Amino acid sequence: MIRRVGQPPHRDQTYRLRHGVYVILPLKGQLLVTLQHAPEPELQLPGGGIDPGESPLQALYREVMEETGWSIAAPRRLGAFRRFVFMPEYEIWAEKLCAIYIARPVQRICAPTEVGHTPLIVDPGVAAAKLGNEGDRMFVSRWAGLA
Repeated sequence: MIRRVGQPPHRDQTYRLRHGVYVILPLKGQLLVTLQHAPEPELQLPGGGIDPGESPLQALYREVMEETGWSIAAPRRLGAFRRFVFMPEYEIWAEKLCAIYIARPVQRICAPTEVGHTPLIVDPGVAAAKLGNEGDRMFVSRWAGLA
């Protein structure tokens, strides 16, 4: 069974299943994360939805490049969680099934290619406290030995 985090689903709402991949990126004792600026500023693990025809790992590599400009290596799946949310950028209610990975950031290749993202390097404790959703905070806390 995959743990649900956040608000329970609304009984009268239909949700669209949306698979996503997100990654913990340790870098010299810190974490590489992304600050998404809209609709409101939010600290996030790099990642996002899996596009049609894309494997989870292909999506992971693409999303990290789009949101941070970094290449990564050796991704390994740690687990998953689900959350029920409204996604204003798509105007849908979604059941997000979020797979969490850990990988090694290799090299910054370019600036983020997705508008509205800024890569940041933060302390794991800061990430565990300030990431924008409970599932990301839970996985970072476990990884960092804070939970």
